Amino acid sequence: MFLGTFTPKVLSSWQIVLPSKIRGVLGSDRAIVTTGFDKCLYGFSLDEWNKMSILELTKPLSTPEGRSIRHQMFAMAVEVDLDEQGRFVVPENLRKYAGIKDDLAIIGAGDHFEIWDKDEWISYSSTFK
Repeated sequence: MFLGTFTPKVLSSWQIVLPSKIRGVLGSDRAIVTTGFDKCLYGFSLDEWNKMSILELTKPLSTPEGRSIRHQMFAMAVEVDLDEQGRFVVPENLRKYAGIKDDLAIIGAGDHFEIWDKDEWISYSSTFK
């Protein structure tokens, strides 16, 4: 299960290092990264992505909800390879979607992790009571 909040630095060429606790849950050197429903990115292990995909694809293509999930999550999804230090490049289109500038917050969200612009995460999470 993905847990915790981390604030890694953005490296050159928009590489980020996934925290070791997040990498440990992935179970491999690959992840799926896509747009989230808030102003963030979602990251999934390959197994969780497959489980979520099967569930979401049961929604009929003929419905607005079925089409919307396909457009938002599947069209923007990328499979990323992590190097031996857990680094990968965040694609430009995903960075722009999430408004990621210089500082990140990576949070565990149970079955997935999320990548936020740090200031955006601070603002969003300040509403938690």
